[in-house]
Amino acid sequence: MATATEAPRGAVAHPDVGSYQQVNEDVLKILGRPGRGWWILFGLASLGLAVFAGSWANQIINGIGLSGLNSPIGWGAYITTFVFWVGIAHSGTLISAILFLFRAPWRQSVYRLAEAMTVFAVMTAGLFPLIHVGRVWHAYWLIPYPNSRFLWPNFKSPLVWDVFAVTTYFTVSAVFFYLGTIPDLAAARDQARGLRKKFYSVVSLGWRGTDSEWHHFGKAYIFLAALATPLVLSVHSVVSWDFAMGIVPGWHATIFAPYFVAGAIFSGVAMVITLAVPMRKFFGLEAYLTNKHFDALAKLCLLTSLIVLYAYLTEFFMAWYSGEPPERGVFWNRVFGPYWWATWTMLVCNGMVPILLWFKRVRRSIAALFVISIFVNIGMWFERFVIIVTSLSHEYEPFAWGMYRPSITEMGIVLGSFGWFCFWFLLFTRLLPPVAIAELKEVLPAPLRSRARKEAAR
Repeated sequence: MATATEAPRGAVAHPDVGSYQQVNEDVLKILGRPGRGWWILFGLASLGLAVFAGSWANQIINGIGLSGLNSPIGWGAYITTFVFWVGIAHSGTLISAILFLFRAPWRQSVYRLAEAMTVFAVMTAGLFPLIHVGRVWHAYWLIPYPNSRFLWPNFKSPLVWDVFAVTTYFTVSAVFFYLGTIPDLAAARDQARGLRKKFYSVVSLGWRGTDSEWHHFGKAYIFLAALATPLVLSVHSVVSWDFAMGIVPGWHATIFAPYFVAGAIFSGVAMVITLAVPMRKFFGLEAYLTNKHFDALAKLCLLTSLIVLYAYLTEFFMAWYSGEPPERGVFWNRVFGPYWWATWTMLVCNGMVPILLWFKRVRRSIAALFVISIFVNIGMWFERFVIIVTSLSHEYEPFAWGMYRPSITEMGIVLGSFGWFCFWFLLFTRLLPPVAIAELKEVLPAPLRSRARKEAAR
């Protein structure tokens, strides 16, 4: 039990926060008039969104032949980016659900933006199967539904499992995200005026903060947290089975499920850092996103990077130990073949750069963490590229080997997807509190709680 003069055990202190009212004011002011930095970022995101829409429209009009996809490489940058964004989505559930169940006290300041990142990352990932289909107006054939033509997808295919896994994950993540925002939406409602007040009144569902409401809220939140936790393991495991269920050299391995889950958490935590750093700067959240929060995120990033590096070494060892020439050939081709640059980018960004996180000075440096997180994001995209392209380009028969070069249209769509993601994320920061107000108050040091009670009594 914490005494009257000490913070709750494990709590991350916020020395510049004076009272509950100040928490409301500091967080809700973000929803006011945006500053110049927000408009610059929003302009860049809108430009990326325009590139994305233009490139996709060009492909729809002129056909999938504009891409660099060929035989034998039928999967390329689109499926690479699909797997990348699904992986990005996983840290939101990790930070919000799993760390909540383990009562990690540092999650309060970062879990809201991580949950939002999850929802928008899944929205982005869901676009790429539609883009990859080419004839997007026929994409509904992927969905199993009763129809007069008796056309059903192959339920034995992992691609169909993806449809169920990703849609389930998106539904649960969106509900979990919305449920957690209800008390904060009520706080925004009480301070808003005009049309915003009407909007917050509707979405806050008449929240009044009574004991009964908090009781039911807590029960529902812990239920959804327990429901969402297995999805962290199941969804990206299903995505990994897209590869592991095939007989392509470099894919058919039992290590893929844990390997993909660790990689997803690794890339997702790095993206949380990438998003949290500019938010901290532009919105003046230094009192809530402290060095201790970034230190905890960096340690989690370091842990998952070591797991991913171990998986890389295991893959190369198993290829050598198998004694299979096609398997050995694929991994030799990855390191010394025509795609050596992608493999070494992956190894450097994911295996060598994160080693710097062993040093406390680096973990406490916001600038260093931001740069490292960018390297990790780049490396994790190339990891998926290496897995997909190098294996398909160098299968069993030499006469079927080929090369794949992404086209300008493909890269426009891939880069534009980041604009799509940032567009929605920036809108989120203008409409919903990006930091959890109610849960931040739970970890305020005890003296500040007492001061808050005195202010409320006045």
